[in-house]
Order: sequence, then structure tokens, then C-alpha cells
Amino acid sequence: MSMLLKSTAERADVWGRLFARYLPDVPFRVWPDIGDPAEVEYLATWVPPENLLEQFPNLKILFSVGAGIDQFDLSRIPPHIQVVRTIETGLTDGMVAYVQFAVRAIQRDMLRYIHQQRQHVWQARPVRSASQFRVGVMGLGQLGVPVAQSLRGMGYVTQGWARSRHDIDGVKCFAGEAERMEFLATTDILVCLLPLTVETTGILNRDLFAQLPRGAALVQCGRGRQMVMDDLMAALEEGQLAAAILDVTDPEPLPADHPLWDRPDVLITPHIASSTPAESGGMTIINNIRRYLNNEAPVGLVDRAMGY
Repeated sequence: MSMLLKSTAERADVWGRLFARYLPDVPFRVWPDIGDPAEVEYLATWVPPENLLEQFPNLKILFSVGAGIDQFDLSRIPPHIQVVRTIETGLTDGMVAYVQFAVRAIQRDMLRYIHQQRQHVWQARPVRSASQFRVGVMGLGQLGVPVAQSLRGMGYVTQGWARSRHDIDGVKCFAGEAERMEFLATTDILVCLLPLTVETTGILNRDLFAQLPRGAALVQCGRGRQMVMDDLMAALEEGQLAAAILDVTDPEPLPADHPLWDRPDVLITPHIASSTPAESGGMTIINNIRRYLNNEAPVGLVDRAMGY
């Protein structure tokens, strides 16, 4: 059996040393040097190669090197192959820090001050406290729960929404379609951390924006295809949304001539909210292979019926 990594040179260098030290009985190879394809039982990648089963007939686990798996076409991955996404503390810490920054920037009108600087305008605005803002987190998974807990700790009135019921100390939780309207109606800053599924594709649309209080703001850290970009533009133009901080767009990268680039009420970052550090990501893969060899379920095992 062998482990194959199809990723960056930096990740390959770090993982090679980790496998040699902590899992020396599993040969470590780096794409395109795959060795004997029949020996490849573990593959870690962002985008898998074509004809996965034909190329690697004994593959046991397909690892995503990130938290998402929407780049995988699950219908083309045989059901006996386990699909595992990366869940580790470095990824979580990065997302928590980004959302904290984004929500605080909206609270303190930083997008307006950035615009004023470009216009050479010195004009202060009233300071509103964190307790005056109701922040709603859509998606209460491995990233959403710690994000909601951190926002509560910063003094925001924090609530969350997910498809299933959750119980988070100090965070009011809503569940399912029946409770989504109430959640949105009481959210001043909406943070999207939903996984991309059939149900969440296009969920950030005109109808959803209309259910938010007028002048609400959006922090989008989910996936680009969850957003109907024209609907976002319309909501900003009409004043239904006062601001948007976007780490993901549709498409990615956002075309250079897209009008969102020049809006003073929008901040765009190039999908950098959080990433898996090479070392901790490698140890996560190693520990999951150990779990598999001990007949334990890997951490981050994808439920195909749910899509994440």
C-alpha cells in the first residue's frame, strides 16, 4: 500500500518528512511519480485525476486537502471509496479570525472609512457597540460552531441556523426551513459558512436578502456558487444590503471588469479566509490513516447522502 499526494511542492516537502517519521510503513509518493498504481490505497488532493478507479484500482480513501469536497464529483467516485475532508485546528482558527475581522469591520464602518481615505475625507461616524448587532451564522458545522462561539465572546448578539438542530451555549439556534425566516428577520450581519450542496446552491439570492432587515450586511465565506451575484448587486444598489465582505465569488477569480470590484460597500478577498497549514494538515491525514488501519472511522468522513 502507498500514499499519493497531488498538491503543492511545499505540502509535498512537509508531508514527506512527516510520513517518514510517523508512518514509515506507508510509502509516500508525490504526483506525477505515482509508482505502481495498484499499490495506491490513499490519495490526497484538491482535484482528483480522471478515471479514478481505473487508474487506482485498490484505492481505499480519497482525502480532500481542504475542508470542502464540492470540487469532487461524488457520483463518479465509487461508493466503496471513503471520501474524507480535512478537519484540523489551524483551519478552524483561520476562519474564526477572518470572520471576527469581517464582523468587526462592519460594526466599525471600516469599508466606509477606506472609501473616505481614497476620497481624502476626514469624517467620523458614531461608534456602535457590538451588543447592538445581531450576528447570524448560517451553517453550524466544524467551522460554524467555533465561529458563533467566538462572536458571542466578542459581545455580539449571536444566533445560528442549520438544517439540523444544534445547542450552543449563549447562541440562539434555529433549524430547518420552518425557522429560517425568523432567523433572517433578526439578523443584522449574516455570516455564511454553509457547505455547497444541491440545496445551498444559489441560496444567497434576492428572496433571502429581502428577508433580512433593511441595511443588513453579508459576510460570505462559504462557496461561490451559493451566491447569485446579480441578486447581490441589486440588493446593494437598492440599499437592502449596506455592505458585503466576500471571500468567495462566482466565478473565481472574479473577472477584472466585474462591477463589484469598484463598490465602496464591498470588500473582496481571494478565497484566503482560511487554509490548512501543511504540517497540521499532514498530521491530520496520518492520524486518519491510522484510524482506518485500526478499523475506526476517519475524522471528516463525508456522508454522501448529505453531501458533506
